[in-house]
Amino acid sequence: MHIQEVCREYHLPEEIARIIEQSGAINLYPPQVSALKKGVLEGRNLVIAIPTAAGKTLIAELCMLKSILEKNGRCLYVVPLRALASEKYEDFKEKYSKLGINIGIATGDFDTPSTYLSKYQILIATSEKVDSLLRFRAKWLTETLNVVVLDEIHFLDDSSRGPTLEILASRLKQLNPNIQILALSATIANAKEIAGWLGADYITSSWRPVPLREGIFFNDRIKFADNSYKDITPVTNEDLTNLVKDVLNEQGQVLVFVNSRRSTQAVAKTLAKSIGKNLSAKEKEVLSNLAEDILGAKDEATKICRKLAEAVRDGVAFHHAGLHYRQRKLIEDSFKKNLIKVICSTPTLAAGVNLPARRVIVRDIKRYEAGLGASYIPTFEYKQCAGRAGRPQYDKYGEAILIAKTLNEVETLFEKYILALPEPITSKLGNEAVLRTHVLASIASGYVFDVNGMFDFLSHTFLAHQKKTYNLLEIIGDIFEFLEKEEMIKKEGFRYFPTTFGSCISRLYLDPLSGIILRKGLIQAKTRKHHLVVGFLHLLCCCPDMALLSLNRQDGEKLELFLSSHALDFLLNQENAETLDDYLYYMATVKTSWMLERWTDEEKEEAICDKFSIGPGDIRRHIETAEWLCYGASVIAELFKLKDEAFALECLRKRIVYGIREELLELVDLKGVGRVRARNLYKKGIKRISDLKCADEKFLATINQIGPVLARDIKNQIIKSRLNK
Repeated sequence: MHIQEVCREYHLPEEIARIIEQSGAINLYPPQVSALKKGVLEGRNLVIAIPTAAGKTLIAELCMLKSILEKNGRCLYVVPLRALASEKYEDFKEKYSKLGINIGIATGDFDTPSTYLSKYQILIATSEKVDSLLRFRAKWLTETLNVVVLDEIHFLDDSSRGPTLEILASRLKQLNPNIQILALSATIANAKEIAGWLGADYITSSWRPVPLREGIFFNDRIKFADNSYKDITPVTNEDLTNLVKDVLNEQGQVLVFVNSRRSTQAVAKTLAKSIGKNLSAKEKEVLSNLAEDILGAKDEATKICRKLAEAVRDGVAFHHAGLHYRQRKLIEDSFKKNLIKVICSTPTLAAGVNLPARRVIVRDIKRYEAGLGASYIPTFEYKQCAGRAGRPQYDKYGEAILIAKTLNEVETLFEKYILALPEPITSKLGNEAVLRTHVLASIASGYVFDVNGMFDFLSHTFLAHQKKTYNLLEIIGDIFEFLEKEEMIKKEGFRYFPTTFGSCISRLYLDPLSGIILRKGLIQAKTRKHHLVVGFLHLLCCCPDMALLSLNRQDGEKLELFLSSHALDFLLNQENAETLDDYLYYMATVKTSWMLERWTDEEKEEAICDKFSIGPGDIRRHIETAEWLCYGASVIAELFKLKDEAFALECLRKRIVYGIREELLELVDLKGVGRVRARNLYKKGIKRISDLKCADEKFLATINQIGPVLARDIKNQIIKSRLNK
C-alpha cells in the first residue's frame, strides 16, 4: 500500500506523503497495513509489537498528524530515556515543523507545572516528566489530549522506570477515557495481556524489512537457525576479531555486546589493532578529526576520553553510560554515517537509540550479579540486542551471532536464546518502596483521599490486571500510616489531605523517604555552629534518590581514612539513622559523598575517574542528582524556617553544578566561564566581578583559555550589568 494512497484514503494532505517519502518510507510494510485494518487511524487503541525498523513509529506519526490536522488535537509521545526523547524530537521536528506543527520536548524541571509546554501540538517527554505534570494536575495536558504514544512499552518490566510508566498510563486513562493509546515495542511476549490492560487491540509480527538470521559461532563456523552454515576464514587467533573482519570485508558494520564497561574498552582496543590496517587514507583522516572532537567534548580530557579517541582513529568505538553524553552522540552519529565501523557496547545501547548494523555479536551471555555470581542474561535482553541486526536500505539481511565455547553449548544457546520467546513483561509496581512515592503523589495532587480510593485507582493498573494484588490493600494501609506518622499527610474526618511538607516533597519529585532523611539531617544541622560541605554532601547521599558508587575491595582503607577525618562532620551516621544500619550501604554513601567533595574541591575529572573507577558520564549523572537533591534540601530548609541552612545549601548547589570552591561562586556567573576559566581568572587577580570593571581587555585575552573573543564578551557583560543597574 503506497503512502500516497494512505493519505488519500484517510484525508491527509499530500504534503505529508511527500515528507514521509523523503524519509525513505514509500510503501507500507505488512504490519503497518495490519494496523490500518485494526482501525488505528480511526481512533482505536493498539499495542504494536513488531521488530525494530518494521514501522511502529510511522503508524504513531500518522495517528498524531491526523489528530492534529482534523481535530486540532494535542499529542503526547512518552519515552523512557532522555536520549530517545532527543532522537524523536530531532526526527519529528525535521520532518513536520514545515507543516506548521509545533513540536516540543520535556525531560526535566520536575518541580514546576511547565505551562509553557501547552503550546506544543506534539510533546515528546520522558515518563518522569509526564508523571510530574500529572502531579501538578496539568489540565492543559489531560483534557485536550487526543493521542498518547507509549514508546518502548516493555519498560514496564524495568524495576526503576516501569512503575512510573504504569502509573502515568493508568492516570491518563482515568482522567481522559477518550484518548487514543498506542503502545509500541519490538520485544514483548505478552502483547495480548498488555492490550487487555489498555483496552486495546494488538498486533504481533515477526516480519522485518531486513530478514534476520540468528546463529551460533563455534570452531570457525556459524550455524544458523535454518540449519545453514557459513564458514569464517580465520585471520587471527581471536574468534571475535575473525567474526568482525568477515563482515567488514563485505562493507558491513558490527555491534558487539559485552557484559561490562571494562570489557567494551578492552574489546575495542583489541579490534582497533586489526581493523585500523584496512582503512583508507581518507577514512583515517576523517576519523582522526572525529577523535579530536571526542577529546574536545570535555574541558579536561580524561583517560577514558583518550582511550576512546585512540580506538576511534582506527574505526572502532566503545559505548557505555560512563561516557559523556556528547561523546556518545558523536559515536552514534558517526556510526550512522558509516565512519565508525564497529561499536563495542554494554546492552544499554540496545534499549536506547536506533543503531542498526549488518551483524550483531552478543559475545557475553553471562553477567555477574551481586549475590548470584555469573548468571545467564535474560532471553529478552538477547532479543533486544539481536533486533539491531540489519540496516534498512543497505543490507539484504542482518545477522545476530552468539559465540559458543564448546559443542554442547551450541545447542544450549539455540534453545535458551534463538529458539526461545522473551520472558513476559510483568508489573514492578507492587514494591512498597515504589508505591510509597506514588501514594503520596496521589494524595498531594488531590486524586485520592483514602485507602479505598488508592486501592480503586490501583485496580486499573497493570499490576491489578496481572492479578498481583493479593496483599495490596494491606501494603497501602501501611503506607498511609507511615505517611501520617511522618507528618506528610493528615486525617480530617474520613479523608486524608497532604500537609505542607507532604505537598512539598511530592512537588519536588522526591521519594518520601528522601524527604524524611533531608528533614532529619537539616534539624541536626541547626545544632551545628558551622555548615560543613562534607556533612551536607553526605546527607544528600543518604537519600534513596541518589544512586551510590559501587564499593571495591581496595576501597576499605581509603574510605575508613576519609570517614575518620570527617565523621564529626556527618549529619547522619549509623548511630542516629536507622537507614544507615547496613555497613556496606553506609560506606557506599561515604564513598559517593567523597567523590562529590573532590568535585566541589576542583579536583580534575581524570583524577576523580581514576580514584573512584568511574567515567565522566557517571560524574555528570551524580552531579545532576546531587544538584536536584540539594535544591530540594534548600526548599525544605526554607519550609522549616532554617534560613542559614537554606542559604548554605544554595551556595553548595552552585558549587556542585560547576565543581568549584567557594571563592569562585561569583565568577561563574559570567557566561562562558566554568570551573577552569574561573580558576584561571582568580589566579591572575580577578577574584570578583567588580575586579573586571577596571581590567584591561587585552590583559584578559592573555589569560589561559580566555582569549580575545571571550575577553570582549566578558567586558560587554560587565557593561550591560552596569546599564541594567
